[in-house]
Amino acid sequence: MNAVPTILPAGASPRRSAPFLPTSRAEMDKLGWDACDVILVTGDAYIDHPSFGMALVGRLLEAHGFRVGIISQPDWHSAEPFRALGKPRLYFGITAGNMDSMVNRYTSDRKIRSDDAYTPNAEANKRPDRALTVYAQRAREAYPDANVVIGSIEASLRRIAHYDYWSDKVRRSVLPDSKADILLFGNAERALVALTQRLAAGEPIESIRDLRGTAFMAKPGWRPEGWVEIDSLALDKPGRIDSHADPYAMEPQGSAMQPAADGAQPVRIVPAAERVAARRAAREHTVVRLPAYEAVKDDAVLYAHASRVFHLESNPGNARALVQRHGEGPGAREVWLNPPPLPLTTPEMDFVYGLPYARQPHPAYKGARIPAWDMIKFSVNIMRGCFGGCTFCSITEHEGRIIQSRSEQSILREIEEIRDKSPDFKGHISDLGGPTANMYRMACKDPKIEQSCRRLSCVYPGICENLGTDHGPLIQIYRKARALPGIKRITIGSGLRYDLAVRSPEYVKELVTHHVSGLLKIAPEHSEEGPLSKMMKPGMGAYEAFRKLFEKYSKEAGKKQHLVPYFIAAHPGTTDEDMLNLSLWLKANDFRLDQVQTFLPTPMALATAMYHTRKNPLKKVSADSEAVDTVRTGKLRRLHKAFLRWHDPENWPMLREALMRMGRADLIGNGPDCLVPRQQPAAAAAPAGRGATPRGQSQRGRTSAPAGKPAEGRGRPALPAARKPAPNRRGARG
Repeated sequence: MNAVPTILPAGASPRRSAPFLPTSRAEMDKLGWDACDVILVTGDAYIDHPSFGMALVGRLLEAHGFRVGIISQPDWHSAEPFRALGKPRLYFGITAGNMDSMVNRYTSDRKIRSDDAYTPNAEANKRPDRALTVYAQRAREAYPDANVVIGSIEASLRRIAHYDYWSDKVRRSVLPDSKADILLFGNAERALVALTQRLAAGEPIESIRDLRGTAFMAKPGWRPEGWVEIDSLALDKPGRIDSHADPYAMEPQGSAMQPAADGAQPVRIVPAAERVAARRAAREHTVVRLPAYEAVKDDAVLYAHASRVFHLESNPGNARALVQRHGEGPGAREVWLNPPPLPLTTPEMDFVYGLPYARQPHPAYKGARIPAWDMIKFSVNIMRGCFGGCTFCSITEHEGRIIQSRSEQSILREIEEIRDKSPDFKGHISDLGGPTANMYRMACKDPKIEQSCRRLSCVYPGICENLGTDHGPLIQIYRKARALPGIKRITIGSGLRYDLAVRSPEYVKELVTHHVSGLLKIAPEHSEEGPLSKMMKPGMGAYEAFRKLFEKYSKEAGKKQHLVPYFIAAHPGTTDEDMLNLSLWLKANDFRLDQVQTFLPTPMALATAMYHTRKNPLKKVSADSEAVDTVRTGKLRRLHKAFLRWHDPENWPMLREALMRMGRADLIGNGPDCLVPRQQPAAAAAPAGRGATPRGQSQRGRTSAPAGKPAEGRGRPALPAARKPAPNRRGARG
């Protein structure tokens, strides 16, 4: 695992690019293909654009000379649609799509959604529950001897035993259920290219066990030669796992130094660099054993412990392999996870985003509206990753904390392509961003520190002193982009990390003056320390500091602009009193939220571990360790959501009942300090805050997301296997 494979082609001329990757035998015939090397199966409509995972990995493999076909949204009720392109020469590559299929299909109240943003005309029910598993099983049924490779967001978030909110139980890794040969997790371009090349060279898939970012099933006790195993129960310590090296350590030297005649043992001072190198070498050949599936499914403490260890082993610079047993007795197997993939370099990022995409939905859709495409077709993804570490967000589990940025030239070139090749482009770039708006080119000041760091967040509880927070490169991107001929306006749609932004008033001024279109969304998530500490989010002091800068520079620019805050209801660690205090804060600041989110536990997120176990995996876990308040019943979840929409008359009866129970009847009445009135309005009265703000009241806090735009972060994890189409890029993305 020491080699770092590159995704850049090694000099050979690539196969001529297809207008679109073929989706039928007829299209294959036009290209002169008798078979595909790789067939990608996806639960999304096929849009040939780098924001959509299957298009990106398909074009990447094409650039390496492979023939790639796509089966998009197949009918899963039989294996026949999986035979549409014939048997692949190398493998089926299976993905549920840009979102976890369960998040895509169900709301946070477990109700089925009425639409699907990744389907033509937003048609619902075009993919099954647990689509990754279903598709993989059907592909295996279609061609039993074909290799099956699974990947993308659903694979990343379900690669070990995980709590599943929709069935309310701990489920096995997706590997044994899908019967796949190998799983690729995270941004998997390196593993994907290396795997495909090795299969093409004739290497059996069952022998490929050394690729970072892959997981596979193994026999109990299997280990590479020379490796050692450590039980995770011996490692669960707060902070750094390794003991601090003794700077005065003196160790016996090698055979060149012989004992003295009297038997005294010679010693030497071991340099720090040598000690570090020895520890790193040892880590690279160590696997950490997580508690078995059978143990974590029945023991909340062990589940929380496994979640903590899993996240501590997430930095590619020092992460160790993990192994988890599934099953008992003779049929037992083990899920082996290699360390996470190494981040792409800037030239590699440029290469990926510079491939010859058609930048359009496949012609077979005949102009049907695809909401996810409408949302991102004029936006540009400039970076990947997020070092925020928010516990409810799954970016860390998928993309990691290390920021991977494109070059300035690559970004400007894509803007020009949008301008020159999009017939309906009117001059408005809707986003320059990524998982967050303002982490472009930010990194640890010392690569050695970055490689050894085991913090779960670079910005919580405060911004790390080793983190570079220079917004200068991003400011230059903004200025050069809007100076391009034909570009009339650039707005920023990605969520802003405002605690970083306040470090650069120049950036805030640039943003507010030129790149806000009336409303700017930010995400305080809550006002109270209890839930914020479980989210790993900054307090309201950072929000207030940003608000002052925002209002100052808006006034200087002569613009009337407003902040749109996002909040989460029913997050682990939240009490009724916390929601009441947030409700009073919203009222005091005249925020009347139209759209709010109730916490949705997505697989493997730290907040999900809190929800399931009522334990805090941010600290050492034991039977008597910190208990976490968890809102689980439907009634309480609805109440917490009602506190966010305190102004809606439909919520007043529930709020009155809760206030009476909490001993806060003083907040019921018609006075200015009251939260809800004593009397319900006449039935014919229009509910306040539902699409309209009552006459005479401020619209400053209304949050109306554009039609078809999936809300992310709290309840709608989104997007592609390795890249995100949506401008609002927060949540469990693919």
